[in-house]
Amino acid sequence: MHLGILDGVPTWQPDRYARFAAERKVPFDDLTAMCDPVAGGVVYDLGCGPGSLTVELAERLDAGQAVGIDSSDEMLERARLLARPSNGGPAIEFRRGDLAEFVPDVRADLVFANASLHWVDDHRSVLHRWRAGLAAGGQLAIQVPTNHDHIVYRLAGEIAAENPHLFQSGRPPPLVTTTVEQPETYAGILHELGCPSPHVSLRVYCHELESADAAVEWIRGSSLLRFQQAAIDDAAFDDYLRRYRAAVHATVGDQRPYLFTFKRILMWARY
Repeated sequence: MHLGILDGVPTWQPDRYARFAAERKVPFDDLTAMCDPVAGGVVYDLGCGPGSLTVELAERLDAGQAVGIDSSDEMLERARLLARPSNGGPAIEFRRGDLAEFVPDVRADLVFANASLHWVDDHRSVLHRWRAGLAAGGQLAIQVPTNHDHIVYRLAGEIAAENPHLFQSGRPPPLVTTTVEQPETYAGILHELGCPSPHVSLRVYCHELESADAAVEWIRGSSLLRFQQAAIDDAAFDDYLRRYRAAVHATVGDQRPYLFTFKRILMWARY
């Protein structure tokens, strides 16, 4: 899913992000399949982006109301075109909000966060807040990427660290996935929040891309946004991107097609 939750995250580029929409949707489908129908209940989709998956989530789970939350004005501009009153189906609305501080204003039957939690710190505190906003019998469903040790991601951090002069204050930012905990840690948090048997799994998604350079474009539409924001100027970011592409090509080669393996943690709990 899409969001720009953290302060300092640059303007999201919906078209660039959507280039791999089909591949990014597979974990959403898996996470949705882990959820029970909510039969007219209230669903919050945290990191809703352009909103199409919020609508699909509400319809697939038979929600009465779905509220998409995002902090990207660009994403919300598109999402709000999909807002609608009930008219026999789920009512859909979209709001600007900060995932790190979010608490449902109406008791939620489901808090759903697909590829968004990793943008914030202190996941234990965040999950405690989300849990506190659930109705009796409410569900938490969360998916987080944990691909920071993949060569394409590692090189992004290494090239930034080798070229600090390209970034403001000489300090490139960390990759967002460095905030992600181990699967067993999340299981422990969900258990301490009151779920006797949370479902937590680590899955490897295999995406056949046209080339290794396509994997660079993949993370350019997400994780590299923080590097773009932290760069001194556009020329500095272009220099960083050139060095990064060269490092990927030198390490991975010009594989065509390129198998981009992507690890994600999926978790679900009912309270």
